Amino acid sequence: MQLHKLETGNASFDHISHGGLPVGRTTLVAGSSGSAKTLFGAQFLALGILLFDQPGVFVTFEEQVDDIRENLKSFNWDIDTWEKEGKWTFVDAAPKEEIIIAVGDFDLSAFRVRLERAVKKNNAQRVVIDSIGSIFMQFHEEMHSIRRELIQVALTLTRLGTTSIITAERLEEYGRITRFGVEEFLTDNVVILRNVLFNEKRRRTIEILKFRGSNHEKGENPFSINPEKAIVIIPLSAMNLQHITSNERVTSGIATLDSVLNGGFYKGSINLISGAIGAGKTLLVANFINGIREKKERCLLVAFEESHQQLYRNATSWGIDFKQLEDKGLLKVICLYPEISSLEDHFINIQEVVKTFKPDRIALDSLSALSRASSDKGFREFIIAFTSYLKHQEITGMFTSNTPLLAGGTSDTEGNISPITDSIILLRYVEMSGQMQRSIAVLKMRGSKHDSLIRKFSITDEGAKIGKQFEGISGILTGNPMLIKLE
Repeated sequence: MQLHKLETGNASFDHISHGGLPVGRTTLVAGSSGSAKTLFGAQFLALGILLFDQPGVFVTFEEQVDDIRENLKSFNWDIDTWEKEGKWTFVDAAPKEEIIIAVGDFDLSAFRVRLERAVKKNNAQRVVIDSIGSIFMQFHEEMHSIRRELIQVALTLTRLGTTSIITAERLEEYGRITRFGVEEFLTDNVVILRNVLFNEKRRRTIEILKFRGSNHEKGENPFSINPEKAIVIIPLSAMNLQHITSNERVTSGIATLDSVLNGGFYKGSINLISGAIGAGKTLLVANFINGIREKKERCLLVAFEESHQQLYRNATSWGIDFKQLEDKGLLKVICLYPEISSLEDHFINIQEVVKTFKPDRIALDSLSALSRASSDKGFREFIIAFTSYLKHQEITGMFTSNTPLLAGGTSDTEGNISPITDSIILLRYVEMSGQMQRSIAVLKMRGSKHDSLIRKFSITDEGAKIGKQFEGISGILTGNPMLIKLE
C-alpha cells in the first residue's frame, strides 16, 4: 500500500520527496544554526494556507512570537490577517524567564493540552514545533523524562491526524543528526538542512535522510533563500535525461561555421566555445545572438565579464547592432558580477527571466568567471542543473570558457562541462613565422558529422572570418605547431 502524502506547496521539495510529507506523520527537520529550519517550517504553514486553505499551528519553544512574526513579514506572508481569520495560530512555549525545576518534575502535559486545544480550535492540518532542542538545553539532567514526554507529544500529533514538522539543532554539518541524539527517534521522517562553509563560501543543501515506508530522492540538493519565494530547492537528484531531442538546425550566425557544422547547431543543444583571452569567443557569441534575425527568435545574453556598453561597442565594431535587437524585443542582456550572488541564486534568477522573456536561445559569457562564485562541487552541480533545464525547455545554449594557455590547454571549468555539451568549438592561437594567428576547429558534435579540419580564423572589421585549413602544420591543438616536411 502506497503511503499517502501531503503536498507542501514547495514544488521542488514535493518533487524530491515524491509527493510531499507523509500525511498524519511527524517529520524532524534538523540543521545547524542559520540553516533555515524555522523558515522551512513557516513556509510549510504559509503555503498550506495560500495554496490549499489548510490552517496551521506554529509552536515556538525558543524565539519570541513577536520576533518570528516580524522576521516572516519580509516574505510577504500576511500572518496578521491569517491569525485574525483563524488560519494561523501561534502557541508560545518560549521561556520568559529563568526556570528552576526539581529533578523528576519535568512534565509537558499542560503543553499537550494547549497544543490540542489550538489544533482543534482552527481545525489545523499542519503543525510546526520550533525548536524542540531548547527543552533539552533547559533541562539537560532530565533526559529520560524529556524523551518520554516528547514521545507523548508526537503521539498527540498522530492522534490529532496532523502532518507535522519538528525542528532540532545539530552541531556538525556532517556528523550526528541532532545535538542530543534523541530527537530523531521521536519521528518517522528526517530531513537535514546544511549551510556548509568551504573556501570562504557558503552553500545550502537539503537532504531527505529517511521517509519511513516511502520512497524519495537520495542525496543532497542545493537550495537558496529567495526574498519572494522563501526556500527554493534545485532538485539535482530528481533530474533525468528524458528531454526532447530535435533534428531541427539553427544558425550559428556565421554561414561558413554553419557549413563546418553540417548545417548549424541542433535546436535545444548545448554548445561550448573554448579559447584563450582574445581568441574570439565573444565574437562567436555575438554572431550566435545575431543569428536570431533569421527566424525572429529571442535570445537572452547573461554576461559576467563585460558591461552593456562594452558589449554594444564590441558588437557594433563587428557590424552587429545589439540595441536594434533589444528595441525589437528579440534580445535581453543581463550584465553582473558573478560574486554578487550564489550560483543557486543566479540559476533561480535566470529561470525567472526565462519564464517572462521566453527566449529561444541563451548565451552565457563566461563560465570561467561564474566558476569563481562557488566551490568545484557547487559549480558542477550548477552546470548539470542549468544544462538540464535548458534542454527540457528546448532552448539552444552557447557557453564560453577560458583556457589557461594562449595556445591551448584545458581549464577545470571546461573539464566540468565538456562531457555534457553537444558540441565543442576550439579557438586557438598559432605562432607562424613570428606572427600570431588564430585557428578554429570543431572538436565534437553529437549526432552529426562535421568538418574536422583546423581552419584559419580571423577577426576583421566585418566580423568573424573562417578561412581554409592550415596546411603543412601539425601540433596546433597541443600548442606546439610544427612544419611538416613533405618528401
